[in-house]
Amino acid sequence: MPFLRLARQNGKEATCEESLTQTLVEHGENVYFVLPSRSYLTAGTFALSSKRLKLGTAVCLVIQRDTIQTAKLVASLDQVSKGRFLFGIGCGWNAEEMEDHGTVYETRTKKMREQVEAMKEIWTKDTPEYHGEIVDFPPMMTWPKPVQKPHPPIIVGGAFRFAARRAIRYGDGILPAAPSAGSGSPEEFMPRFRHMAEEAGRDPRELSVTLGGAPEDIDVLKRNRDLGVTRMTVRLPPAKEGEILPILDRWAKLIPQVRN
Repeated sequence: MPFLRLARQNGKEATCEESLTQTLVEHGENVYFVLPSRSYLTAGTFALSSKRLKLGTAVCLVIQRDTIQTAKLVASLDQVSKGRFLFGIGCGWNAEEMEDHGTVYETRTKKMREQVEAMKEIWTKDTPEYHGEIVDFPPMMTWPKPVQKPHPPIIVGGAFRFAARRAIRYGDGILPAAPSAGSGSPEEFMPRFRHMAEEAGRDPRELSVTLGGAPEDIDVLKRNRDLGVTRMTVRLPPAKEGEILPILDRWAKLIPQVRN
């Protein structure tokens, strides 16, 4: 099976790729694919092979990447996809891995905030500059700029109690970790998230909520939708076409029910 093939069945566009790990479903819009956090090449291939699918990272460990190059990568993907990129980010937990990339574990969250602030400068200004405690660069010129204005949505992943504060401060949405990681159920954290946003002066309606591991259970999907969840991810196994396409076909039937 080739690395990427585009399959069309019953007039529906579906993408199959052997190392694809997740697919993202958003009620009211299109089917989205969430790609592994390091597969920017794969994301570019998907962008060129599709017209309606949005592309996202879940999550990109920005603290282990160069700020300026990451900003250029994100902008390039947004250009290639014509504004279909979702920038999912996180600050990670593996101290040894971070140190291999030159990141200090104790200041990783500050570094991620400064990186996001700096990338926003790069995406929105012709001559950006940024001066933080960790990220610092003088005035410069860098292109391309993203298609989406002011920039692609920044979705912050992690345990709810931490990711929620970061998302409200400098993000556009949240991807809470599993309940076992301390996030709790949607019934528990959705009201709390809205309250936290309002206290910080943010409109909760402008902050998306993405949940992982959506079950093929219409009642659960509708309940999460009614709670205000924006989108839910569906995990796909790294399998061949014969196993993947039936799963996508089942979701093609479920999605309209969630939208209605």
